[in-house]
Amino acid sequence: MSQAPLHYRPAHQLADDLRSGKLTSVELTQSLLHRINSHNPHINAFTYVDGKSALEAAADADARLKAGVEPGPLHGLPLTVKDTWEVAGMPCTAGAPKLKRHRPKQSAAVVQRLQDAGAIILGKSNVPLYASDIQSYNRLFGVTNNPHNKNHTPGGSSGGAAAALAAGMTPLEIGSDLAGSIRTPSHFCGVFGHKPSRGLISMRGHIPGPPGALSEPDLVTGGPMARTSDDLELLLDVLAGPNSQEARSWKLEMEQSSHASLSQVRVGHWFSDPACPIDKELAAGYQNLTDQIARSGVSISPARHPLLDLERILPVYFCLLGGLMGGSLKPAQKRQMLVASHLDPILSRVTSMTVGSGHYGRGVNLSYGEWLMWNEKREQMRAQVETLFNEYDVLLTPVTPTTAIPHDHSQPVFRRKIQVSGKPRPYMDQFCWIALATLLGLPATSVPIGRTANGLPYNVQVIGAPGKDLTTIGFARLLEQQGLAGFQVPAGF
Repeated sequence: MSQAPLHYRPAHQLADDLRSGKLTSVELTQSLLHRINSHNPHINAFTYVDGKSALEAAADADARLKAGVEPGPLHGLPLTVKDTWEVAGMPCTAGAPKLKRHRPKQSAAVVQRLQDAGAIILGKSNVPLYASDIQSYNRLFGVTNNPHNKNHTPGGSSGGAAAALAAGMTPLEIGSDLAGSIRTPSHFCGVFGHKPSRGLISMRGHIPGPPGALSEPDLVTGGPMARTSDDLELLLDVLAGPNSQEARSWKLEMEQSSHASLSQVRVGHWFSDPACPIDKELAAGYQNLTDQIARSGVSISPARHPLLDLERILPVYFCLLGGLMGGSLKPAQKRQMLVASHLDPILSRVTSMTVGSGHYGRGVNLSYGEWLMWNEKREQMRAQVETLFNEYDVLLTPVTPTTAIPHDHSQPVFRRKIQVSGKPRPYMDQFCWIALATLLGLPATSVPIGRTANGLPYNVQVIGAPGKDLTTIGFARLLEQQGLAGFQVPAGF
């Protein structure tokens, strides 16, 4: 079996060869820059690429290795990061015209971790305005296309990241996830993505919030994106851990996966909920996966638990999501959303609406005391979910109801529709299946498992108990080893 071309080789193999001297950082950087020059004009994955500085850093990395300096785990490895992470000296716009000239003087905490591990930041990948859509387009940098079909979106908000990985323009990416922004683009582009457990990754230096913010926002987390599960773990190991102040008191010790083979894993699945139907072709693909896992001698069954009910999960999720986002809205906007939320029971009788979405307007207008009550409801759910994972090691679910949707930039957003098995459904349905893991701070790995008849990839979401990040990533690895999962190069790439 021939080795993959340099631009599609797994990052952990590249890192090994860079540390051993079998591959130079300059050689790899030049290869990726050539790849970007060839394919980015058609994909538009990047907002900024600094080839000159990257080559200088690569030459310095090669010189330090020759001088005997101990290499870090990502020594000399060029990679890109989502344009919501601040990198000192590089533009960081989050797709917003107001931030067109923002060049931070200090890097985000995760970027500093990358650089401390020896990585070279090659450039920044495209996002929607303030990372607030499931498609990646903005007035500053335009539309990012899906390498599998340019008429379709690569997803959002880490859409440029997923597209760059699928097109072989970067070996690793750093995304962020509030409403599936790592998991959904990974699903749409057929790459691997991991939303870590709550509190595992520092968000300092991420926009939004505002530039320079030090507080850790609710619900959102950063995380790795890659083309293999091993690369997810490599990158997560670099990114995770306490900030400098908290490191005085505690250090990270992640619980290792205890599963050496697929047959050791207790698997539950939740692929159907009347509140958010999924496309028939996806349902058939998930059934096929379930059958193949069962034939491998795995204990797998439909999961039953009070929390596996979108009617129960989504109101709390949308309310707390509104509570997070409300701080950036003007008073008039808040009042409009509150009125809309009161009309939700009437509107839902005359038009199709995503279950619980009316609570977003209520969340935007929460008082602090009301937020505390909703937060307590969430924390009780988080404690209750432990009983689910007493029975199962991982839970398999859809990521979204469909594969990558066609580009749709019509306004207002709430009037957009998606097609599920040929029938229109609310655009906001794309936030349903990611809500459980986001709301409860659970680790969730988006794993590519197939393609539809029209060639679009699709992923399965692997959810674990709090802190069981290496269990969900390890399960993805076992699926890869069994040939049940894996990245497939887009046609023509």
